[in-house]
Amino acid sequence: MRMKKLTILFLFLLSLVKAQSQSLYFPPITGNTWDTISPTRLGWCQTRIDTLYNYLQSTNTKGFIVLKDGKIVLEKYFGSFTKDSIHYWASAGKSLTAMIIGIAQQKGLLNINDSVSKYLGVGWTSETRQKEKLITIKSLLTMTSGMDDDTTAQCTNLSNNAACLRYKVDAGTRWAYHTGAYRKLEDVVSTVTGQNYTVATNAYIGSKTGMNGLWFQSVYYSKPRDMARFGLLALNKGVWQNDTILKDTSYFRAMTNTSQNFNLSYGYLWWLNGKTSAMIPGSQFVIPTKLIPNAPNDLFCALGKNDQKIYVVPSTKMVVIRIGESAYGAAALSPYDTLIWSYINKLSNGCITTAIEKEQRKDIPDFKLFPNPANNFISFSGFDNEYNIHYTITNLYGQTILENDTQNHSIDVSNLASGAYILNVQTDTKQAIKQFIKN
Repeated sequence: MRMKKLTILFLFLLSLVKAQSQSLYFPPITGNTWDTISPTRLGWCQTRIDTLYNYLQSTNTKGFIVLKDGKIVLEKYFGSFTKDSIHYWASAGKSLTAMIIGIAQQKGLLNINDSVSKYLGVGWTSETRQKEKLITIKSLLTMTSGMDDDTTAQCTNLSNNAACLRYKVDAGTRWAYHTGAYRKLEDVVSTVTGQNYTVATNAYIGSKTGMNGLWFQSVYYSKPRDMARFGLLALNKGVWQNDTILKDTSYFRAMTNTSQNFNLSYGYLWWLNGKTSAMIPGSQFVIPTKLIPNAPNDLFCALGKNDQKIYVVPSTKMVVIRIGESAYGAAALSPYDTLIWSYINKLSNGCITTAIEKEQRKDIPDFKLFPNPANNFISFSGFDNEYNIHYTITNLYGQTILENDTQNHSIDVSNLASGAYILNVQTDTKQAIKQFIKN
């Protein structure tokens, strides 16, 4: 009787997975066709789409894609960049590696709880054998290797040679974003598969989803739609249409949920939203807020240097891709995450047909702040002959620090603590956003 109940439960859960897959569209594995859905069908306002595109262009974006239910709603390229151009994923490729490790484990080629030394031999770090043995594959997936992330002239955070993989604390006792340590996962996969990393990636994921790219110096390169294919695979929990690529559902759950007790917003090389705190690369400071304050709580994302983004939102069945050059600094996690979601959130709020619609504000290309860094006051240009000027100052995590109106294009920032801030200035017809430093 118990076995019968378990069988019924299994069939029910399987039907739910199939139902979700069937509600999503998957583009053909070969060719370049991809079904679209009109933004107006979703109630998205064209003026707000245009405002979003203007903002993306002003922040060095090269390509931007939004999928809804697997179909393309928005796809925009800037300058000479096209849908056939190749671009790097930077650290967003870490999330691709996490998926590959899960597939390798389900094939019985590795176990994430094993010591890395089991696959790479001893001496792959400069640690003692005893300390090195503590570092498991899971330690690398969760950024808890315990290795020293402080950089030197010889050892950057990207260095993965043994001399630069130095002991700081025991594995599992500290979270630190260490790209050099992470890169050893590539060596593990190549060892257990007997293939170079690009071949293994194509065999495990590319050939089954149509994603086509290559790894060069541990960085993945592809076309924008290849990035979107991976985001769609993640949205559907490792299932591509009727092909279950990542069969280990427990691994997927672990990959996209908090993986350790230090950085609640980090899974297995995926960033997680909706948690009570977060940590950022290069810092041990715990931020008492969720990763992207204005984004959906269930969002998880792959983030890379210079603002490469793959946002996955299960609750709305959306995937958002942004590639380009830096908008607000080189770090994988930046204020751009909060800023870009302020535009995305407005897309589905409908159109307001007033004489001067606030959502039709035009970005100001010659917006300048001075002095920057600032001491007691910061002034701005570009709003000549404008009235009803409203400004908001937030920290890098989207929390409002100061908000008021001004008529003289100057703001008193003397009471702000030293650090980096974002100034958002708006009138009925114009808006501008820029980062500044307070001394």
